[in-house]
Amino acid sequence: MIYLDHNATTPIDSRVLEAMMPYLVSHYGNPSTLYRSGRLARSAVEAARIQVASLVGAQPAQVIFTSGGTEANNLALKGFCWNKPCCAELLVGATEHDSVLSPAESLEKSGWGLGRIPVDGNGLIDIDRLSSVVSDKTRLMSVMMASNETGVVQDIAALAAWAKNRGITFHSDAVQVAGKLPINFPQSGVQMMSLSAHKMYGPKGVGALVVDRSIELEPLFHGGGQEKGDRSGTENVAAIVGFGKAAELAMQERSQRAKDAERLRSKLEKGLSGMARVVVFADQAKRLPNTLQLGVEGVDGEMLLMQLDRKGIEVSSGSACSSGGKEPSHVLLSMGVERELARSAIRVSLGRDNSENDIDTFLREFKQIISRL
Repeated sequence: MIYLDHNATTPIDSRVLEAMMPYLVSHYGNPSTLYRSGRLARSAVEAARIQVASLVGAQPAQVIFTSGGTEANNLALKGFCWNKPCCAELLVGATEHDSVLSPAESLEKSGWGLGRIPVDGNGLIDIDRLSSVVSDKTRLMSVMMASNETGVVQDIAALAAWAKNRGITFHSDAVQVAGKLPINFPQSGVQMMSLSAHKMYGPKGVGALVVDRSIELEPLFHGGGQEKGDRSGTENVAAIVGFGKAAELAMQERSQRAKDAERLRSKLEKGLSGMARVVVFADQAKRLPNTLQLGVEGVDGEMLLMQLDRKGIEVSSGSACSSGGKEPSHVLLSMGVERELARSAIRVSLGRDNSENDIDTFLREFKQIISRL
């Protein structure tokens, strides 16, 4: 099997699993208790908080552990808006992940104004066009750091500076960037940033919201007051430890991982360039080093995905969180891609264990499949 869907999830690193095991078996204390096993668990959580904070240049006190990127995005949007008078406005990028779009639409139903920030043909936001969607009621903007589908990287520092000059709080979903490209939370200019462990060879079910502590959030969960009251519920100690270890390894290995992924992606793009009817989306924009999204004129993307699966090659038709739908990607439609071409899209996202042989096999099988279809 050739796995080419690392933006959906990554295999857990053996070193991460090794770090987690004691907290799954012998170190089972509740970190909110005062006796020795509880103190041991608490110490492990705080050590992981330091590791995650270091990955993005933040302070440990700014890290709120969550169950993943989806909860982090919901906490950022709902937690901010619930703490403000109703009938203000929030803006979200047109190409955001559903875990941003859905809570934004929920807030709209409760009375908040909702605006969508348009993108160009490469999926990039043009700062000069922001004035057409912002208003004096805008209180929050949310723009993802890089697209999970196309891999397009936004100029978040410029967008956040624009927002700050207008007194607008800025949130960024950095789930796909963390561990792939350098991030510096204070230098980025954002006030809130979402992260997830399972995109960087850590466990599923754990993430974080990094927050400038000048921002007041209303918790999504109320209870025992864990995470300094921002996220009640007994901490998933083993997963948090795994997140910390994955963050530590990402810092050490990020540069080499990116270099290897970009080399393989270049080989893949070169191979695709000679194939008729194949379109690589956003190929003129800066993208994540491991990500390529393509379409094939006249071919259904889900059919293409299943044909590749029969050959032992796993790719995605877009976001794994919204797969199975019949509608084409809202990301591509927002970029002005025609519906039929958007419906043909598949995404290849490379990982550290992929090889040149994997790319050769993909290109060979892909060419045969599209010639038949």
